[in-house]
Amino acid sequence: MSLPYAIMAFVTLQRLSELVIARRNTARLMAAGAREYGANHYPVMVLMHSAWLLALWLSVGGRPVSWPLLLVFVVLQAMRVWVLATLGPRWTTRIIVLPGEPLVARGPFRFLRHPNYAVVTAEIAVLPLTFGLFGIAALFTLLNAAMLYVRIGAENRALGLSAASPPVRP
Repeated sequence: MSLPYAIMAFVTLQRLSELVIARRNTARLMAAGAREYGANHYPVMVLMHSAWLLALWLSVGGRPVSWPLLLVFVVLQAMRVWVLATLGPRWTTRIIVLPGEPLVARGPFRFLRHPNYAVVTAEIAVLPLTFGLFGIAALFTLLNAAMLYVRIGAENRALGLSAASPPVRP
């Protein structure tokens, strides 16, 4: 297996394993009385992320790998793990709010209100650029920006936050 396909296999397996974790966490939260918000946009988000992966799978064959950008992507993966570990059983791919639970204010949430979205935004650009795929990076960065406009608005409303308020600090 060539390096580009090995990288894609890693990313795909990572995303699939995260969906398993997210589904388990969602079920546990819903059983505890949580409520989902923004469910209408969720299928569009899944479609966009799936299309991004598919576009990469169809395009990476025989492409050179930029080692500096691959290193950036590896750092982003560490940041992704930090976000997921900080949220623990509260992390899902959906907007799920358990009434009465305080906002998470530790880990990367000390610095950003939505650190996972910052990581995903960077990943969507950096991974294609690692293979020199500027068009895929540009297209999906724009699609992701539109998606995040909708999603962050829905999440802020669900959490009772104003768009201008800073991240929660301990």
